[in-house]
Amino acid sequence: MATVLLVEDDHVVRGAMLRSLTDRGHAVHAVGTALDALRRVAAETPDLVVLDLGLPDLDGSDALRMLRGITDVPIIIATARDDEQSVVKLLRAGADDYMVKPFTGAHLDARITTVLRRVGRASRAVQPAVHSVGGLRVDVGERSALLDGEALALTRKEFDLLAYLAARPGRVVSRRELLEEVWRQPSVGEDQTIDVHLYWLRRKMGESAAKPRYLRTVRGVGFRLVAPD
Repeated sequence: MATVLLVEDDHVVRGAMLRSLTDRGHAVHAVGTALDALRRVAAETPDLVVLDLGLPDLDGSDALRMLRGITDVPIIIATARDDEQSVVKLLRAGADDYMVKPFTGAHLDARITTVLRRVGRASRAVQPAVHSVGGLRVDVGERSALLDGEALALTRKEFDLLAYLAARPGRVVSRRELLEEVWRQPSVGEDQTIDVHLYWLRRKMGESAAKPRYLRTVRGVGFRLVAPD
């Protein structure tokens, strides 16, 4: 059983989803606005958030960014937008998964179970340790990263990605390995997920694919983290 915060402004849809998830054993708290969601998350940390994008007080993508500013709990987006640009935007903002409406309660329950399992496995994949590479220091136990003494403001998944690479300095890590060990997803057709998170991680570290310092791309193979030359 998981504690789920359901953020959905349509009372009919909200009621149906609440009943379905409750019947499947989850403890569900439902709100209809982004402001209420932020208040609820700040007061009580749920295991997972299901966030509708069409909220009356704030666009769901903006609400997602605000939620990511105060919590690292998994967030599944419920959206009617299925174009690639929208999906990329959601991943950049910190979404763990997304579902295109309409969907069944059984489908939502399966996604919740999968995301929570994936998050739990990823957090156990790297044992608490401190990894130092050049001026980069990654403390897995504290879930903090410093670059030249300055703290990096990373999302949960950006930190998981950096920690996994920092634990293997100089070694080329394939896309398949990252998907299986960090995201706990099938290794087919998910390259976009890695690219989006790597793009934002590089930006926060003050580098780019064209001018890398720590994060190097090995074309056709994967990525490796090394100390700057």
